[in-house]
Amino acid sequence: MSDPKAAQYDVIVIGAGAGGGVVAGVLAEAGRHVLLLERGPALNYHNTSRDHLRNQRLSLYGHNAGPDDRHPRVAAERQSTRLLRPHEGGYQNNAACVGGGTVVYGAQAWRFLPQDFRMASLYGVPEGSSLADWPIGYDDLEPYYERAEWELGVAGDAQASAQTHSAPRRRGFPMPAVEDNLQRQILQRGAQRLGIATAPVPLLINTVPYNNRPACIRCGMCVGFACPSDGKNGTQNTLIPRALATGRCTLLTDAMAERILTDTHGRATGVSYFHAGERHTALAKVVVSSAGATESARLLLNSATDRHPRGLGNAHDLVGRNLQGHYYPGAHALFDEITYDGIGPGVSISTCQWNHGNPGIIGGGMLANEFIKLPIHYAKGCWPEEVPRWGLAAKHFMRDSYRRHVHVVGPVQEIPSPLGRVTLDPHVRDAWSLPVLRTSGTTHPQTVRTAAFMRNRAAEWLSASGAQRVWSGSVGLSLSGGQHQAGTCRMGRDPKTSVTDPFGQVWGTQNVYVVDASLHVTNGGFNPVLTILALAFRSAEHIALQ
Repeated sequence: MSDPKAAQYDVIVIGAGAGGGVVAGVLAEAGRHVLLLERGPALNYHNTSRDHLRNQRLSLYGHNAGPDDRHPRVAAERQSTRLLRPHEGGYQNNAACVGGGTVVYGAQAWRFLPQDFRMASLYGVPEGSSLADWPIGYDDLEPYYERAEWELGVAGDAQASAQTHSAPRRRGFPMPAVEDNLQRQILQRGAQRLGIATAPVPLLINTVPYNNRPACIRCGMCVGFACPSDGKNGTQNTLIPRALATGRCTLLTDAMAERILTDTHGRATGVSYFHAGERHTALAKVVVSSAGATESARLLLNSATDRHPRGLGNAHDLVGRNLQGHYYPGAHALFDEITYDGIGPGVSISTCQWNHGNPGIIGGGMLANEFIKLPIHYAKGCWPEEVPRWGLAAKHFMRDSYRRHVHVVGPVQEIPSPLGRVTLDPHVRDAWSLPVLRTSGTTHPQTVRTAAFMRNRAAEWLSASGAQRVWSGSVGLSLSGGQHQAGTCRMGRDPKTSVTDPFGQVWGTQNVYVVDASLHVTNGGFNPVLTILALAFRSAEHIALQ
């Protein structure tokens, strides 16, 4: 029951990441009074660890952008069930801080392709999969892609992108692409030999001063770290400050949402949450969950009532299903020449040549060279299997290979499975005595085939570029989520086959929305953040008109 003395808002937004930050900014500027709840802290370059062993890219002994150990999870795997801390493998972690993953991401800013919104129509539905078309198309989202690119700031080359199977656009990028580097020159010669089109990678990074913030200083520590120049663009330095500047947005950090409160008619009345060791209640006309694909599903399930006994939006057991992320196949290579110039962000050349139209393959993916790798990341994740991990031979390999290494890699179209899912664990509770989420299942076997196909294309590209040695790891069936997690509250037009309507309004409610990658029916062959931002602009605009 709601506390009659609780604070009253027009909108409560749960999660101050990519989606929630946009929603808060748009609605506050539209005149709404917004409470923005974030379970993590506000981070910046000066209060975020720069430890090479403890960061969001290589969390070997911990990480630097949360969540903390108060948030355990359970992973039910094929032969074991594990209790996991947030930095451990299999947790399916996304950052928990103001700005969410946008504080520590690499900032690749891809639009999904028109084909990505109608995968089932293009390829059919593989047996055992839950592949489906989106209820909206690329044309519905294109204006909001453009809005995200210009309001946050994206650097790219529209003319080059138009040559490489990219999405059509009405307007160019607001900033020029990142400058050339050694790896781009090396990989371009291979692309020419193969006859494939390439383009610079679009990035949410200032290549010139933009929106009163400085340009990137090319430091090379984008992924896993906060930006020293504040030239990496996320909601923490764009939409959320705009929301706060209106005086109509209240941002509360270290605030853990317990449940969405609903009345006897199923209408949301507010949110109960924990802050400073106490339970609080806030009332609102609209509640928006932007907690990420795993945590938004968990929140809906934890908000069960007599009217919604299986959780909000879960009348047909769909909340938490179809968990997707991205398999990231690729290949490594050594060259005779030096390939490392130390100039960040490092990622500089890409191709969408194999994103669709591959005989016998469902979808495909984008391939690009990698961001600059820290030495420890190179040693832990990039060496051939036969190279010793310690001793004199390891030292020699590191010395001789680090500056001659190139990694070509990219996300692939995942074919979702209804068995890959998030549920509530019946036994384990977090620090607030809430049931933790439990992950189980795998992606679909067709995802493995697509990933293996793209791995081979990466190897071909490296070989054509003159590599002296090329290697890659095997691809197997597993559950995928991680920092590209998506799909657990997919949008649709039928309550029997989806969790929300095309604007993210949860079926069976009048005023509860999900606005994050949970909505994605499929997750594209690209980094998904620009699509998250675009959907958030679209949904927020819709909510503002209600």
